[in-house]
Amino acid sequence: MTTLKQHIILKAEALKIGYKTRSGETVVTSDINFELQQGQLIGLVGANGIGKSTLLRTLIKVQPALSGNIYLNEKALEELSSLALAKQLSIVLTEQITSKNLSVYELVALGRHPYTNWIGNLTKTDQSIIYNAINLVNITELKDKRCYELSDGQLQKVMLARALAQDTDIIVLDEPTTHLDMYHKAYILKLLQQLTKETGKTILFSSHEIDLAIQLCDTMIVMTKDNAIYDAPCNLISKGVFDGLFPRDLIAFDSKSGSFRVNK
Repeated sequence: MTTLKQHIILKAEALKIGYKTRSGETVVTSDINFELQQGQLIGLVGANGIGKSTLLRTLIKVQPALSGNIYLNEKALEELSSLALAKQLSIVLTEQITSKNLSVYELVALGRHPYTNWIGNLTKTDQSIIYNAINLVNITELKDKRCYELSDGQLQKVMLARALAQDTDIIVLDEPTTHLDMYHKAYILKLLQQLTKETGKTILFSSHEIDLAIQLCDTMIVMTKDNAIYDAPCNLISKGVFDGLFPRDLIAFDSKSGSFRVNK
């Protein structure tokens, strides 16, 4: 029996990320290679300041790569127009939105902007996609509320619904659990896992919640001071990748439980 190869949505090939300055280049990480497949949940983790945000900004075409290649649906990222990119990749960032006076429905509807005319008229198809996105993240009862009335957790779900309404192959989230308590951190990441299964979309998120990512992700990108390692969580554990992620004077990784423990 033959198995079909899963479609690769986003691919990095010999990617070097960092910053160009007048005196030369500041390299954050080099030789990054991965293939993000359709319908997978991928966690990007690593210590503070290791370069997770730099990698995300490079992958969403906000920051140019120093070298190497990025392909979105087999097309070079640098060759895609802003409109073509917006129809294939949606983004949820950590920055506070400036339009909190909008209703939940209105904010989610902004996800349809790449498909509407210059006036922004919504067709019946657009409206159906918006309501479906609202239903998928379980915020139907909030659709008429103003965004300033929402808690951080509720607002995070609204921003996710807006990304779903954009109807792209891949959704990229930067620290989606910031400012949330432990329960809502788990809730949001579990929701992301559920959405990959229900929609077939690829979801890539950066996070400090390494324990949760290990439990919920199909694959992970672990950034260290030397490189970026891409593999399934169980393989990363067996390779000892998490053992050297942080100084061992305070915390240590327990390979049996797949979590970090405080040294007593």
